[in-house]
Amino acid sequence: MDRNAAHEMFDDDQASRALGIELLEAEDGHARTRMNVTEGMVNGHKIAHGGYVFLLADTTFACACNSHGPVTVASGAEVSFVTAARLGDTLTAIATERTRYGRNGIYDVTVTRQDAEGPAVIAEFRGRSRTIKS
Repeated sequence: MDRNAAHEMFDDDQASRALGIELLEAEDGHARTRMNVTEGMVNGHKIAHGGYVFLLADTTFACACNSHGPVTVASGAEVSFVTAARLGDTLTAIATERTRYGRNGIYDVTVTRQDAEGPAVIAEFRGRSRTIKS
């Protein structure tokens, strides 16, 4: 895999890496990551805390929007939780660039887990980006 600004950013992302998030690919406004749901990520309902699912999606979004090169940050985001993730699940997040205009962008991220029937959608995330002056 060719390295770009997203890989460099991820290498310095202590929060994401401490949770075991793996960057599988990042290029041309697209990114894919993976994370295992651990005991420390499960809430009082015995399901993955939504904050960790959001963090996985947000990290993937960051990698996608930074794959172009200029430093880009989130200007906003929202998430819809579709179904619960559970202890031991391996979650995959895929970010896709929808549009870039001026210094702004819109990206969609789908978080899934693999079930016997195929991928099950855990969450849908939409992020808005802003390229900043470095």
